[in-house]
Amino acid sequence: MLPLRYLFASGSLLLMAGLVSALLVSTPVRAEQACPVSPALNFHLPHLRAALDAAQQPVIVALGSSSTEGAMASDRAHTYPALLQGMLARALPNAHIVVLNRGIGGQDAPEELARLGTDVIAVRPQLVIWQVGANGAMRNADPAAFRRMVTQGVERMQAAGIDVVLMDNQHCPRVDATPEGVLLDRVLGQVAEATGANLFSRAALMEMWTVEGAPAKQFISTDGLHHNNLGYRCIARALAGDILSPLLPTRSLAENR
Repeated sequence: MLPLRYLFASGSLLLMAGLVSALLVSTPVRAEQACPVSPALNFHLPHLRAALDAAQQPVIVALGSSSTEGAMASDRAHTYPALLQGMLARALPNAHIVVLNRGIGGQDAPEELARLGTDVIAVRPQLVIWQVGANGAMRNADPAAFRRMVTQGVERMQAAGIDVVLMDNQHCPRVDATPEGVLLDRVLGQVAEATGANLFSRAALMEMWTVEGAPAKQFISTDGLHHNNLGYRCIARALAGDILSPLLPTRSLAENR
């Protein structure tokens, strides 16, 4: 069963998703498959909001492993952080938002926690999107140890004045074949609830897309693990909508219907 946050509970949620989607596209995309509709989540982003209100250049760090680095994307421009920056720039052209890609293939919570100070906190971002757990699942990581490390990382970032979004695992053959995949996704949800971090659940989102007639394999590359270009684009699009929803005033949304 999908989490309630991914169900269209009211017409207003559909309207919000449509309005944000309209802002993310400047010109029609030719010869590219359309992404499924993704309902906007209720992200809490006070530090990013404050930077925009103060006319400061916002910095977003994408921390993670190969899904963040962009394995199996056709080039760097098709990684989710690069696509996300372009989408946010079109929606907020005067904000000059920067999205830094701090993904390193093969890493998981232990390695990412070790470089949190230098690769993340040192650049003073207002928002960090932490994709974590896929490599841990394939290595049979202990869920209790995983919880401790992710909690420690989230709390360090929050203490540094950073909004945090935790991103869980993609639905793909190699992760889905591990019992730890579901367990670590569950842990990330629990850490988000306990710490107040935001949760971006790729697993739940891809389940919803499957119900809508877009099966997970559509978004996964031939290696059975990473996203393809469509997957990275649709994940970036969903994230952009979730980030923009609490930032764009109602009047601006209405003007772009």
